[in-house]
Amino acid sequence: MASFMPETQTVFEREIIEIEDQPIEMPDGCRLSARIWMPKDAAEQPVPVILEHLPYRKRDGTIVRDSLTHPWMAGQGYACIRVDMRGNGDSEGLMTDEYTPQELQDACDVIAWAVAQPWCSGTAGMMGISWGGFNSLQVAALRPAALKAIITICSTADRFADDIHFKGGCLLGENFGWAANMLSYSSRPPDPMLMGPGWREMWLNRLKEMPFLAREWISRQARDDYWKHGSVCEDFGAIDAAVLSIGGWHDGYRNTISNLVENLEAPVKGIVGPWIHKYPHYAGPEPRIGFLQEAKRWWDHWLKGIDNGAEALPDYRAWLMDSIAPERWVDERPGRWIAEQDWPSAGIASTEFELGDGSLGRGAMTRPVAVCSPVDCGSQAGEYFPFAYGPELPDEQSPDDLKSVCFDGEVVDAPLDIVGAPRLVIRARSDKPMAQVAVRLCDLRPDGTSALITMGVFNLTHRTSAETPELLTPGEGFDATIALDQIAYRIPAGHRLRIAVSTSYWPFIWPAPEHATVTLEAGTLELPCRTVLADKNECSFEKPVGAEPWRHENLRPSASTRTTETDAETGVVTTSIFNDAGENRDLGHGLVSGSTTHERWSIHPDDPLSATVHIRWEQTGGRDRWWTKTVTEMDMRCDKDWFYITGKLVATENDTVMFDKEWDERIARRFV
Repeated sequence: MASFMPETQTVFEREIIEIEDQPIEMPDGCRLSARIWMPKDAAEQPVPVILEHLPYRKRDGTIVRDSLTHPWMAGQGYACIRVDMRGNGDSEGLMTDEYTPQELQDACDVIAWAVAQPWCSGTAGMMGISWGGFNSLQVAALRPAALKAIITICSTADRFADDIHFKGGCLLGENFGWAANMLSYSSRPPDPMLMGPGWREMWLNRLKEMPFLAREWISRQARDDYWKHGSVCEDFGAIDAAVLSIGGWHDGYRNTISNLVENLEAPVKGIVGPWIHKYPHYAGPEPRIGFLQEAKRWWDHWLKGIDNGAEALPDYRAWLMDSIAPERWVDERPGRWIAEQDWPSAGIASTEFELGDGSLGRGAMTRPVAVCSPVDCGSQAGEYFPFAYGPELPDEQSPDDLKSVCFDGEVVDAPLDIVGAPRLVIRARSDKPMAQVAVRLCDLRPDGTSALITMGVFNLTHRTSAETPELLTPGEGFDATIALDQIAYRIPAGHRLRIAVSTSYWPFIWPAPEHATVTLEAGTLELPCRTVLADKNECSFEKPVGAEPWRHENLRPSASTRTTETDAETGVVTTSIFNDAGENRDLGHGLVSGSTTHERWSIHPDDPLSATVHIRWEQTGGRDRWWTKTVTEMDMRCDKDWFYITGKLVATENDTVMFDKEWDERIARRFV
């Protein structure tokens, strides 16, 4: 596997200093812990502030990317502040949920504190990936006076339609997975080296008040006020800070970039590469870009007022991917950079392909076709947001194609550049009051493989509204539109397009309560295609660079495996996923940290109510004679009317159990 570390730079325009633990007191007295990098002479030559506000622990959780990124930017004349959110890492207080009003207000208060410092010039930016990308947008919508620009990476503008919880009204498997993840992440103790003798009381209080987020996230099954909070799509006009939005085609949040560029009234630009859920100066697959240089240009213009052309960049720059044989991981994704000066682009037109009798674009259907997939269909999907440089990408699609109803196009006689979000408009009926469909657009290659281009899932009870779902009337026809994810992909001459429709997509989405048959009567694929083919790179980026990498000793290497097996006696299909993040010791402060994850997703192909998932996380850490471990386990199953969720958290210090708690929840199913 290739190395994705950027080229190291150690000499900067301005000499930098680091403050390892800067306390920042909130108006209510809660002390947040920040790590700050800034120019040594900032008091004499004040600089703008860039804030990253996260629950992921600056001491050990995000230290790899922090080391690459923040010192480099500080050397360009900025004060970079990496804050542990309240209730996490080395900050006081409690965290109750994601993106709470308290979290966003804390970020506003940190900005106010920072711009009041003598080393600050009075302007601020905010940036982050994933959680930090979300709250950058949400804080921008609150309009703190000093916040002039943000960079949001792998984020969403819509918490219900396009986050890890629900998609197309379907319950994502990642909803449960992320709840298990956060239970584990937030269970770790603060560092006694920073917190002093009160660290243990702080840790035990945090464990005692730990939120069981699965209950909150799974119980809210329609687009209510809970999801509207923090969804900046509810009022794009609330944001007046300049926004640079970045994402990756192999990430779960690939729609946000287009969504923001199309709808924001504030200055906005977008970049999409072939990347997984990582910052693009060390992301994979290749090509990576000089993200820090792009960020510097953005900050220089909007925070320092430098006329460097940032506002004149193309609205939308994207990596147009070439067709390759599908694999669970690739180091490099061939293709080329395209640039659209304006977005939406007048150079992209929608081409319609009718669903036929097993055909695509060769005439309308003459007879209805019933879709009733085995509920284990979806094993080739890959992770919702691939994070490891390992076996997490979509695999060869043929096994799932065989469990779907497929509509195949003619051999393409000239290349076709698909750029945008395809849509499938259907006329159908269902034999059950609840049903869902998964739609995959695939590239049928001459080598016989089926490669996933893009996909979408849809809960048909949401066909008229995500806020007020309605049951289907069995046997009665309905219309529905399934939006597929944004993509930039070239179909070469000699290939064919395929639309594959299934009524399940496990474990990507949780199955409907009954094994429904959806009968398609008509359908049209609306395919956004570029009218002029890209024959070369239309834009370019500098090479990826970064500051000196994290100085650490690797005690255990990372590892990742994924298998899907069918029990010969029971017929139960189980996908097992193992991720070992390894274990490392910081060579500065000596803290050791490591984690492992085991996931097991099981289902019988004939029974949607047989779905079960078990996730176990283990976090280890400490130094010298002090050692802690937290083990979290969560399980979920269902019947027709209820979801059943259990959880357990055990925390030990030097092998002595310090805390032990269990949860047992029953959550009603409503249109899911």
